[in-house]
Amino acid sequence: MQPPAASAQQTQRSRQALEKEKKQNIEKMNQIRTVLKQTASEKQVSLGQLKALDQQIQTQSRQIGLLNKDLQLTESEIAELRQASRALTRDLEKLKDEYGSMVYAADKRRQQVNPLGFLFASDNFNQLVARYRYLRQYSDARQSQVRQMNNVQTMLQGKQQITQRKRQQQRGTLVVKMSETKKLELLKVEKNQVVKALGQKETELRTELAESRRAVSQLESMITRIIAREARERAEREARERAERERIERVARLEAARKAAERRKAEAAVAAAEKAGEKPNPADVAKVERPADPEPAPPKPDERRNNNLNDEETALASSFAASRARLPWPVGRGFVSDHFGRRPHAVLKGIYVENQGVDIQTNAGEGVRSVYDGIVQDVASMPGMNNVVAIQHGNYFTVYAKLRSVSVRVGQRVKARETIGTVATDKNGVSEIQFQIWKEFTKLNPESWLAPR
Repeated sequence: MQPPAASAQQTQRSRQALEKEKKQNIEKMNQIRTVLKQTASEKQVSLGQLKALDQQIQTQSRQIGLLNKDLQLTESEIAELRQASRALTRDLEKLKDEYGSMVYAADKRRQQVNPLGFLFASDNFNQLVARYRYLRQYSDARQSQVRQMNNVQTMLQGKQQITQRKRQQQRGTLVVKMSETKKLELLKVEKNQVVKALGQKETELRTELAESRRAVSQLESMITRIIAREARERAEREARERAERERIERVARLEAARKAAERRKAEAAVAAAEKAGEKPNPADVAKVERPADPEPAPPKPDERRNNNLNDEETALASSFAASRARLPWPVGRGFVSDHFGRRPHAVLKGIYVENQGVDIQTNAGEGVRSVYDGIVQDVASMPGMNNVVAIQHGNYFTVYAKLRSVSVRVGQRVKARETIGTVATDKNGVSEIQFQIWKEFTKLNPESWLAPR
């Protein structure tokens, strides 16, 4: 069993974490509510409105779950306060008993021995001082006992007051929970109405789905071409660099072979002169006495060049990878309205859709930002995706689609959080960007890369 102090500290940490989570969830609810008002103001219902409602229902359900946690935690806090109050009550009763015993013993001694008589019965001055100190200490002990009882009584009253406040807080939380539950039910009713209205527009939805799939296919082709082009350029650059290294190595080997041949020739000439009893040529002697050049070492394999990245690209890719789950969001405010991967269509039965990134709904005219340092590789415009910006981060790529305007150009170096454009708003009043992350030809789930919100 944990000590009371440790249990109280753990409860305090749990309370702080819960309040932080509640605050974050409320902020998310407010953002979704703001976006939902914009989309709901349009006369025609839309999938964007339905997706916003889904997210609002999820956050509303999350808030109710957090309120349930709040109630449970408050109950634990009240239980701890009761336990502390019981312990203080026991301490107070013990102090009262001890004080009563002290008063009784003092009264009994006073009946038997008068304090003044006890002092004046001393045999000498030193004994008189000692007896006076004894009586003074005994009086101080009684006063200390009274102070302790008063302190414990004050602490007990404080605990009782805190318990009452916690009870009031608990009742307030229950009222809020009931209100949030009613809101959730209304949201579910509203969602059902939107689904019903969308169900009557099946032909229009199928047309929009076909157009969306064509746009997704075009976007995927564009990104694939960019990545293939970059891979090809890196391979060509590596081939040029490798050819240059091999040329330098060949020159070095030829030079080493030439010097070795000269040395062998000089050694033979010196040996012949010595054998004939003649003085060797000084130039030959110098070549023989000069230390032989070491053999050129074979080049070490460069593991970095397995993916043909140069030093700058390798460093950028490494730092990008290290930022997983910490990347800033591409918009200042907003929420994920459609997640990564394959799932059933929200309205059309038996139809599946696949998101290669995430859709993020936000406010109309919201600025779109680069999530990391990089180089703009392409800026394009295509039906269904409006304007698209692709940014390279080493062998990682981020893609920002459905932009109304673009403020960067191809080849431009951008910094993290630098504005690259503004979000577009479609005919249904939905302001939403499509955000993707690729590592070479592999699509990644952006939600696992973005910082929690």
